[in-house]
Amino acid sequence: MARTALVTGGTRGIGRAICEALKAEGYTVAANYAGNVEVATQFTDETGIPSYKWSVADYEACKDGIGEVEAAHGPVEILVNNAGITRDAPFHKMTQIQWREVVETNLSGLFNMTHPLWPAMRDRGFGRVINISSINGLKGQFGQANYSAAKAGDLGFTRSLAMEGARKGITVNAICPGYIATDMVMAVPEEIRNQIIAGIPVGRLGETMDVARCVTFLASDQASFITGATLSVNGGQYMSG
Repeated sequence: MARTALVTGGTRGIGRAICEALKAEGYTVAANYAGNVEVATQFTDETGIPSYKWSVADYEACKDGIGEVEAAHGPVEILVNNAGITRDAPFHKMTQIQWREVVETNLSGLFNMTHPLWPAMRDRGFGRVINISSINGLKGQFGQANYSAAKAGDLGFTRSLAMEGARKGITVNAICPGYIATDMVMAVPEEIRNQIIAGIPVGRLGETMDVARCVTFLASDQASFITGATLSVNGGQYMSG
């Protein structure tokens, strides 16, 4: 029986590529989304992957949503925490709401999704938790004190949980994408986009599948000795030790 994977923020951009890549590898895949019903419906129609609506910022909604997914598809053994939002502003103009919304989704969302699944993963002696952080969680970014703080927190969460899960057959790893050619990035004016590309040593934006391929590897049995790792997928734009 195929293992079930749940991908948050899975109906568009990087999340969609992850869902499609996991399905291609033979996993049973379910996608979570927070808001855009039209996009989610189109995603499900085109991919055959079911989509479920709830906010990862709401713990009880996560518990209920996970329960719905597991009732339909069996126990979730692979969790990809991909959902994220931005509320960019220079810090002196940033509101408490902008701070709270980003931290609750991008950081607390990892707790809200992983915590309900963790006991069963421990009991089964198997689990894969893959957290999608960001290059800006490593290096910081002007106007993103909230986002960078949350994404850096994702890395601390990853390393700590990896220690707790290791003896129970659970691996916990993080991926830090750089600039990926999603709709959001491609909507940036061409002049600015060219400036971004000029700072990437490989000379191009990343593709969503560059990230998705890393997820499928980390989800596989071949990655069972890799845990607590941070994989940078940024074309050499930022190199950290």
